[in-house]
Amino acid sequence: MIDINSNNLANNPSPYLQQHKDNPVNWQIWSPKIIEIAQNKSKPILLSIGYASCHWCHVMAHESFEDKDTADLMNKYFINIKVDREERPDLDFVFQSSFQLFNQAGGGWPLTMFLDENGVPFMGGTYFPKSSQNGLPSFKEVLQKVHDTYQEQKKNIIKQKDLIIKNLDLKKNSVLSQDLEPIIETSLTYLDPIKGGYKGAPKFPTFNLYETLLYFYNKTKQKKYLDPVILIIKQITSKGIYDHVEGGIARYTVDENWIVPHFEKMLYDNTQFILLLSKYCKIINEDYFKKKLEQTIEFLKKEFTNKDNLLGSAFDADSEGVEGKYYVYDYAEIKDIENISKYFELDPKGNWENKTILIEKKLSSKEIIDKLLMIRRKKKKPFFDDKTQLDLNCLWISALISAHDILPKNNYLKLAEDFYSKVEEKYINNNIKHSYSKEAVFLEDYAFLINALNDLSDKTMNFKYKDQATKLCKEAITKFYIEEKHIFQKNKIANNDIFFKPIDIGDNTIPNGNAVMLINLIRLGMMEEAKKLTDSLNGYLNIYKNHMMTAIRAIDFFNNIKEGKSCNEQGCKINE
Repeated sequence: MIDINSNNLANNPSPYLQQHKDNPVNWQIWSPKIIEIAQNKSKPILLSIGYASCHWCHVMAHESFEDKDTADLMNKYFINIKVDREERPDLDFVFQSSFQLFNQAGGGWPLTMFLDENGVPFMGGTYFPKSSQNGLPSFKEVLQKVHDTYQEQKKNIIKQKDLIIKNLDLKKNSVLSQDLEPIIETSLTYLDPIKGGYKGAPKFPTFNLYETLLYFYNKTKQKKYLDPVILIIKQITSKGIYDHVEGGIARYTVDENWIVPHFEKMLYDNTQFILLLSKYCKIINEDYFKKKLEQTIEFLKKEFTNKDNLLGSAFDADSEGVEGKYYVYDYAEIKDIENISKYFELDPKGNWENKTILIEKKLSSKEIIDKLLMIRRKKKKPFFDDKTQLDLNCLWISALISAHDILPKNNYLKLAEDFYSKVEEKYINNNIKHSYSKEAVFLEDYAFLINALNDLSDKTMNFKYKDQATKLCKEAITKFYIEEKHIFQKNKIANNDIFFKPIDIGDNTIPNGNAVMLINLIRLGMMEEAKKLTDSLNGYLNIYKNHMMTAIRAIDFFNNIKEGKSCNEQGCKINE
């Protein structure tokens, strides 16, 4: 029996939900049963989605969810549900899409959505401040307004369900094939030719785009595809988004010069950084980039390993309640390090809030790095979200295999094989699962697992991996494939507990699951299934092409294989 008059997060293993178990809010866990309770009580739902290392999630929690007056209002008016976006990426996808539909703007975290008693959204936002500021109403004002609106217009709100589903449903046209390079060339016009990345701020390292540009460079040898990759790699490896002391990158920079990071370190960013940098080093063979590659891998090995000897999810941006405190330096504490100004840009005034974010002039010596690390180690480390996610751990396997070609003496291939054995034991044998829940598994888990097995098979020539990949591919088709649409659903068809069937064709923080499945099908020789999925993805391109970089690469890969051209997943070298 669920007690909706108490906070029910204490027994959930999610680090994010654990952060909220002592809130005075009567938080519930998403389930069909809690939706049924909302229906029986005719009460709307407040859905809050975030993750453990999210800075603004912490801010809103401290301001509002820990405040008794706010909590009393939430408990009075709503059934309150807390979701870890990394445990339930399908819920995050559906409700971020709903937010974008309602607000015609990009979403983010914390995501604050208001649902009717049937679990259908009707209003939403992201962060709401405790007191009104910068044009945003206070959170308590929002709660009161939403409550009043729901009481006055409940029937009309509930009637909106079909319209919302219609608007969320992906639109297609009848195009089965089209020239893909013009789409890529249009994407180039959005890039900053001086500073790298997309124009303006904030700056995200959108790895899916740069992977696709490298693919088309390998295929065509046209420098226009390589130049943006050269620029972004130089910016990432030398500027503030990169941690020059321990390795690894932050999630993004708030400025357009790549100097001031949002200090979270995410596993999904760093594995994709390793993949891109490895492929880049096959083209640009420079020791500087190899050192960054090695440093990042060793950082993840050392700092991201959790109690299961797998990799956790993220390091927080904050420590001791201050964003970036662990990573920045006072000028006074580093100015006397011998020769430091030869390697890093230093200003007595600092370059961010009177502090110094390290910007590298050239590769630093080990002695200087050790001294910087010694200073840093005196501070409290940020919180580590040690949650294992199957899809991201499989990305790590593929990243290690790719890096092995660049750093063969480091035995990264053996590490990848050994790591896969641990993944297999804990997350695949008996029942494939995404994270903590034995029931929850998603398309991306299968997609990146199959991709990693294909990588292992190709590199080791041990075909047990290929056999396992084929078996899992057929299993994924059974669990996720919608036959009438020739597309994969994000969650299991048989276990969908959301008002809407989540079909995702665009890249997000990781490459799109449908696109990766298309590459998997091609690599496994399942060309009949690959053709159906290619035709389906082609139908979405005209409308959603700017978000479908991995799909564009996958479709081109299929087209070249179909035409019998010499081709691999890193790039179709059609002139060979």
